Amino acid sequence: MLRPFSAYADSAIWVAIEARKQGRNAPQPRTLKAPEWQMLSNPGQVPQTRHFRSTTVAAPDGYRQHIRKVVLIERLREVRALLGFTRITSFGDIEDQETPEESSYAPLSRQKPAWIPATEVHGEGIFLQFDEQAMQAWSERPAVAQHNQLFYAAHRRWRQQRHLDPLQGYPSLRYVLLHTFAHALMRQLSLACGYAMASIRERIYALEPTADDGPMAGILLYTAAADSEGTLGGLVNLGQPKELAYHITQALETMHLCASDPLCAEHMPEADLGILHGSAC
Repeated sequence: MLRPFSAYADSAIWVAIEARKQGRNAPQPRTLKAPEWQMLSNPGQVPQTRHFRSTTVAAPDGYRQHIRKVVLIERLREVRALLGFTRITSFGDIEDQETPEESSYAPLSRQKPAWIPATEVHGEGIFLQFDEQAMQAWSERPAVAQHNQLFYAAHRRWRQQRHLDPLQGYPSLRYVLLHTFAHALMRQLSLACGYAMASIRERIYALEPTADDGPMAGILLYTAAADSEGTLGGLVNLGQPKELAYHITQALETMHLCASDPLCAEHMPEADLGILHGSAC
């Protein structure tokens, strides 16, 4: 199981390390995504270094009422640490749910290790921050509210069948919206940027206004590799306003059809007791 530690949280992590060396307790962020969001949504306040370089561009025409900010990240660093192994159930993004118990996955050693293997990779990406008022207006639609109730009920049944707390771990329909849009745009960008679909990764920032560190509504699409493939510039170039407008339009049109078996379209969450449908494919 790979757990990503993003370079955007470097400052907070470094402060914690120095404080621990000096025997002090440093304030810890609730999640790595909190300092990431602060830096991505306020790129002008972030110093440009060899590990992080960004440029803010205008939102694409036709989507400015929905997309508030576009940040082209010409250089980013990601550190991936290997904590353990799991074969049956994937935890996905650990920051988006309660931390799993150590017994839920196979450890790296019989005893608690003093260190874990990690790798540092570099790459590039595009960050989209969505307009909060537009997100609120979307969530208040009657059809969206009804779908949210169905999805939440299916989520509770899914957790009950696995003897998990049914009241925990619900990502909200905001997360489903952003995740689905991210996958659609990833598929479209992979056709033009020169990267394989599998090499483009995603970070979803989805928190309601009432949540701690909220509100958040944004996606980061990026690629990172140990070699030069992660810094070719093909992905960043597609984030220019005219190019991005074209690819968003194509992505939304493509969503009317599904290249794979459209399970999410053929099943409703309340009709299937064992599988969750309706999320990103």
